[in-house]
Amino acid sequence: MKISHLTQKNKAELLELLQQRSGSSYPEQEKTVRQILSEVRETGDAALFSYTRKFDRADISPETIRVTEEEIQEAYREVSEEYLSVMRKSLESIRHYHSRQLQNSWFETNEKGVFLGQKVTPLDRVGVYVPGGKAVYPSSVLMNIIPAKVAGVPEIYMTTPPGPD
Repeated sequence: MKISHLTQKNKAELLELLQQRSGSSYPEQEKTVRQILSEVRETGDAALFSYTRKFDRADISPETIRVTEEEIQEAYREVSEEYLSVMRKSLESIRHYHSRQLQNSWFETNEKGVFLGQKVTPLDRVGVYVPGGKAVYPSSVLMNIIPAKVAGVPEIYMTTPPGPD
């Protein structure tokens, strides 16, 4: 049904359905989320590693949470040169596009002597989430990380859901 064809009655019914889906209609889930957040606040990474084992069936620890240089080199060996070439071309296209969006700081004094301007400063660090699971899109990595690099962000952290392996 198109929105333009909604009657006043349909609109009222739709609004009621949407209101039933508000956050307050999920008390059990809300309780679980509050419990998880509380545990993470109390025990930090230990809770995150425990929940990762529980929900993702992945055994992550402080020693295994970061991708090693050896794992990176192994990944390069597992993909074809053709694939790497396509990814590098994509990287360059994305970098070129985002470099055109860069804004620079500027300052001036107007005719009344008022100092005007803007200071553009990249963030010190950013976190990037890359979806995982059955639909893995390497372009998500490129489309999230390259703009941050172009902007001059010195520290970029990427996370993705782990699998059991």
